[in-house]
Amino acid sequence: MVNRGSDKATGSMVDLEGEGVHWEQDMSYGQYLALERILDCQHPRSTQHDEMLFIVIHQVSELWMKLCLHEAYAAARHIEQDNLAPAFKMLSRIARIQEQLIKAWEVLVTMTPADYASFRDTLGQSSGFQSFQYRELEFLLGNKNPKMVEAHRAHPKHYQHLTRVLHAPSIYDISLQLLKRRGFDIPDHCLARDWSQPYQACAEVEQAWSRVYQQTDEHWDLYELAEKLVDMEYNFQKWRFSHMKTVERIIGYKKGTGGTGGVSYLVKALDLQFFPELWSVRTAI
Repeated sequence: MVNRGSDKATGSMVDLEGEGVHWEQDMSYGQYLALERILDCQHPRSTQHDEMLFIVIHQVSELWMKLCLHEAYAAARHIEQDNLAPAFKMLSRIARIQEQLIKAWEVLVTMTPADYASFRDTLGQSSGFQSFQYRELEFLLGNKNPKMVEAHRAHPKHYQHLTRVLHAPSIYDISLQLLKRRGFDIPDHCLARDWSQPYQACAEVEQAWSRVYQQTDEHWDLYELAEKLVDMEYNFQKWRFSHMKTVERIIGYKKGTGGTGGVSYLVKALDLQFFPELWSVRTAI
């Protein structure tokens, strides 16, 4: 009997005879990816059709954030070691992941206000504001705020990990340390400070980046690092904006389920910057 399978590109049946297909595997595709466990993680609490969409979008976004963290930590290690080429690949990958996160909102906005209202009460006080991975990513990129850790105090594992990340240098702090080692005049107060506090823009740091941008032939790898960081923040802001507009479209100006102001809270987040001198230097040049 001839073994046949579907050709996804043409929709036709293809002959698998002699293709060396492993019909009896030690480990299958589903086993390798733990698909049974992953696909058993969607449990709507209502009978409303659109709740499945809501759950899947947020679970997929958390998986993409997990990969962002994986890449960002590795990139930070390479920057710390002045090994920028691998860091560039990782930062570029983060930008591509961020595009997927932004696209996710376009799927979610197919849900109307009435659709969401039909199951919103089943969420209780759960909210994306409580995403420990999102908070970790913000801390790693430099948006430090000690108060934000308190939302996770009831979960000791996440609370302790986020506290460690809060008190560690961000990827921007590590980049400024690299500039110092490369001979740029970076003030000590930017290099030895309380990492748990928000970074404050510094004129000397802006001057250092200005030199990088104006002498690209001499500092090309630092120039590329700056632009990779800008790409990452630019996409993060696009994600924030899409999040805000999605919330506005679906619930208007109601309060968020986690107790935040909803749209008003998200609008304020649009003013936050991770790498302030990489933006102000554009005016200075």
